[in-house]
Amino acid sequence: MIRRFIGIAALVATVVLPVVTHAQGVPGGVERGSRDGERAAGPVGAVVGGVIGGVVGGVASVLGVDERPRFHSYVVEQRRPSYQYREDVRVGAVLPEAGVTYYDVPPEYGVRDYRYTVVNGRTVLVEPRTHRIVEVIE
Repeated sequence: MIRRFIGIAALVATVVLPVVTHAQGVPGGVERGSRDGERAAGPVGAVVGGVIGGVVGGVASVLGVDERPRFHSYVVEQRRPSYQYREDVRVGAVLPEAGVTYYDVPPEYGVRDYRYTVVNGRTVLVEPRTHRIVEVIE
């Protein structure tokens, strides 16, 4: 039984790890890893995939560590207006569709498929379809 569990976990890790490296942040990594793990190996795969996805998502952010200070300086130079949000500005929070202006991230930062905005004076990267914050840039 234990050997079978270890084998399934190894299989799931092999299948899921490349997929979840694209997951953004811990919540996105857990969600995507769990979903892909369940498809690959059922309920056990969902558990293992969720854990692996959370770890990988926490390490691999959307904007590389080296790019964060430079991107933050870019946003400050742009003098974008700040949207006043009553909730916590955190990864996973969903911003409203109306009232928030979303901007394209310049190509030199290597971020595709996301936009940025300024919320309560903090720069955030947002998934454009859902308006979910995927990264807070400090």
